[in-house]
Amino acid sequence: MKPAKQRLDEKRATAIFLAYDKVADWLDRYPTKRRTTSASFESDTTKCGLGAQGGCWNVSVSDEKAGEIAKGKIDDVSGRVTEAWTGPQVAWSMARGGDGAFGGTRINSFRYWLPFCAVFFLALADLRRLFSLRNLDLLVLLSFSVSLLYFNRGDIFTSVPLAYPPLAYLLGRCIWIGVRGRPSRGAPVWPAWVLIGLAVFLGGFKIGLDYRGGSNVIDVGYAGVIGAQRIATGEMPYGNFPEEGDLKACGPADANGEIRDRIQKNGRCESANPLGDTYGPVAYEAYLPGYGLFGWSGKWDTLPAVKFTSVLFDFLCLLGMALIGLRYGGTLLAGALALAWSAFPFTTYVLMSNTNDAIVPVFLIWGFLAASMPWARGALLALSGWTKFATLVVAPLWLTYPGPVRRPRPAVAFAAGFAVATLAAFSILLLDAHPIQAAHVFYDRTLKTQITRESPFSLWDWAQYHARGLPDLHLLQWILEGLLVLGSIAAAFFPARKSPLQLAALTGALLLGFELVLTHWFYLYIPWFFPFVAFAMIASRERDPAT
Repeated sequence: MKPAKQRLDEKRATAIFLAYDKVADWLDRYPTKRRTTSASFESDTTKCGLGAQGGCWNVSVSDEKAGEIAKGKIDDVSGRVTEAWTGPQVAWSMARGGDGAFGGTRINSFRYWLPFCAVFFLALADLRRLFSLRNLDLLVLLSFSVSLLYFNRGDIFTSVPLAYPPLAYLLGRCIWIGVRGRPSRGAPVWPAWVLIGLAVFLGGFKIGLDYRGGSNVIDVGYAGVIGAQRIATGEMPYGNFPEEGDLKACGPADANGEIRDRIQKNGRCESANPLGDTYGPVAYEAYLPGYGLFGWSGKWDTLPAVKFTSVLFDFLCLLGMALIGLRYGGTLLAGALALAWSAFPFTTYVLMSNTNDAIVPVFLIWGFLAASMPWARGALLALSGWTKFATLVVAPLWLTYPGPVRRPRPAVAFAAGFAVATLAAFSILLLDAHPIQAAHVFYDRTLKTQITRESPFSLWDWAQYHARGLPDLHLLQWILEGLLVLGSIAAAFFPARKSPLQLAALTGALLLGFELVLTHWFYLYIPWFFPFVAFAMIASRERDPAT
């Protein structure tokens, strides 16, 4: 390819970039004396992005405290800004918005999202009392959609604050229901067979939507099949994920000029995912059936094993919700809860992203179904907790259900179930020749990484940008984290005896509390708490089977 002839110079390219509205607005937050700029010419048009007519200029702006705060590309021929990333968009490509970066193009379009919202509300609302608290609850659950809309536009500083009012409202409602123990008033106007039919139809429709295109597999799901392959071949996944580095390339460069396919130390040509081993062991073991059926090519391709696993766990969540409703409320509640899972757009968002985020709630759903069996409750909680750790916050509550421990036998059974499931989950550490060292690697790659990570997707870590108008809320976060720990302990003892409704509501409250204080929060986490919030807010009456 013949090198493009340079038309602009560094000074002119930098001036064009600094004058660009989006860049100028962000840079106003920083003192000029702290800023430095740099610009370099790129003659290879394949690295200049879409719409580039010739070579381009890569421009970068840095702040002495915050580091790089803006970067972009200027088309050398037209002088047009073809890319401009500011603030969190510099380091986080997922903060740049785009057409279906998560979930694919279909579920992110109004054509699909709004019908899911409409079915969810109209099928579950009390249409006889439009201004009821029940209907408000449903609308609040759907209101996360507004935040997601701004996220898809790349407006993080609007999308993030909009997620907290519904989180706070739902937390308050769950605490209220959990303390009072009274179900919500009202009920769907539709008979059970209509709700069940809709739930089944939407469940099948979602599977078709996932397989017929428009979905994607993000790095979270891709990590699952990598971990499963490592386990199936007798290798501990932690510290052994595909790297980039200086390894020999075995594939072409992507649109950004990066080569992801490289020969790994196991001799395979694999697509890199170096940070994929940050989850608990169950997050990889859950993909073993899918890997056994479909294998893995080593590449980040269509990944049929991942899609199979996503569909399997989405179905298990749907089935579990139906059985919970049948056990605790009869056929009407069974249909309502099944439809709630099928129609709630954020469960489809998870399915279409093909992540591991349906694995987190599925074990809790089935643990709640088996709430009267302490050993099963303990084992299933452990499997959920050792997927993404968050659900361990409900362990004291689930240990003492249905009330404070007066006899040791139920608590011992719970602890035994928890211990056995934990040992089974962590048995993969024995694949390493040095299990103690493997445990240290596990801690470094998972808990330590999760605790120390920075993220723009919550209010708590915006201070990292050192920009005017962005508060430092770390102290408030620490206070709320302390309150969460106290709440987790208090929920184990108050109320003194709990019904299934109260167990669901307090479980939802603790998971909501965890997400409220989480530094890295995302929409994929909404289904973690959704089943229990749905039960607490949709169940208009319940029966309390023997506990």
